[in-house]
Amino acid sequence: MKRESKLLILCTIFMAFPLVHSISEGPKEVQQWFKELPIKQEKVTKLHFYFHDTTTGPAQTAHQIAESNISSTTITQFGRTFMFDNPLTVEPDVRSVRIGKGQGFFGAASFEEPRFLMNLNFVFTSGRYNGSTLQFLGMNPILHRVREMSIVGGTGAFRLARGIATAQTYFLNDTSSIVEYNLVVVHYR
Repeated sequence: MKRESKLLILCTIFMAFPLVHSISEGPKEVQQWFKELPIKQEKVTKLHFYFHDTTTGPAQTAHQIAESNISSTTITQFGRTFMFDNPLTVEPDVRSVRIGKGQGFFGAASFEEPRFLMNLNFVFTSGRYNGSTLQFLGMNPILHRVREMSIVGGTGAFRLARGIATAQTYFLNDTSSIVEYNLVVVHYR
């Protein structure tokens, strides 16, 4: 490939890159956004998607990064911690349309029942919210049929977001799980 063709492709990629973000993210743009905050209106957005977590095998998306010296001796595996980078899809099938990734970590944080402390970031990579994120922090009692977690922030279209995420296990076996998420997010337009 000629040098000019490579340069043209590279320039096209760099020129198109800013178009994938719904809101400008530079310091001046963020300051301007905050100046306009008093006149912005709150908006409620509902989102629904599936989170695919695979802990073993060739398509593994979650890896153990730490454990305590007592993890293997407790019924809840207290202290065992995983980092993950999981696909988010519109349907339960992992081959369905991907809208982003669920990235973060979870660790067993209870001696009494399986409960994970989760720091979870939903990173949207396509569609209306491409380039935006939502952040969660809280407990996930994984054996409960429905779990509720707090949305504590966001970026892009979800700046200053808050809300509730409910999680429900759709599928579970020894190597993977599919979790259905329903979110109600309050943010600004």
